[in-house]
Amino acid sequence: MTEPAEPAAEPAGSEQLAVPLAELRPALEAVLMVADQPLDETTLATAVGYPGEEVTAALTALAAEYDEQGRGFELRNLAGGWRYYTREAYAAVVEGFVLEGQQARLTQAALETLAVVAYKQPVTRARVSAIRGVNVDGVMRTLLSRGLVEEAGRDGEHGATLYRTSSYFLERIGVQSIDELPELAPYLPDMDDLDDELAEMLAPSQPAAATGPTDEPTDAAPEQDGPA
Repeated sequence: MTEPAEPAAEPAGSEQLAVPLAELRPALEAVLMVADQPLDETTLATAVGYPGEEVTAALTALAAEYDEQGRGFELRNLAGGWRYYTREAYAAVVEGFVLEGQQARLTQAALETLAVVAYKQPVTRARVSAIRGVNVDGVMRTLLSRGLVEEAGRDGEHGATLYRTSSYFLERIGVQSIDELPELAPYLPDMDDLDDELAEMLAPSQPAAATGPTDEPTDAAPEQDGPA
């Protein structure tokens, strides 16, 4: 009696798609829903088992569909990847729900320090302090803890730690790279004003007359930013 033939084995390396082709968009939505950071097309294509070109087209179509429907969220491609974001029109509602009245904004000192890092990166902490004229150790710790700033190696001359803005910083301000930051020139003082200030700083100081005790402290402590 002839034995029934065994089914032929599948060729080595052949794999089925993670989900049927018709379910590409729902699969992308499911992955993006649980993502805690932007995901690029390659990562998403690997997750759902589809070619990168089809994933890119599906993402673009989803983003357009959400815009047409006026959803409370939108799908945006920022900081090198795709992620869901609250639509700007409803940001105040979400902020009120999440913060519940708590103030979570950066202080003025933290914003100024972050701006220096953004435009001078990679930069050492000492350089940031010199530019701002105050000690920024506490503020830098705050920016690091919030993920807005990250370490970027060591300074070759002095071995000090270098800092740069993170991808989370780009995501928060809504740009793809630091090249999209606005130019500083329109916000800088006129060169004539700078020349006057420089001349005043370099002018020889007049010796003060010894007329008795003074109210000015002789050893003033260096200025330092308060808590951020």
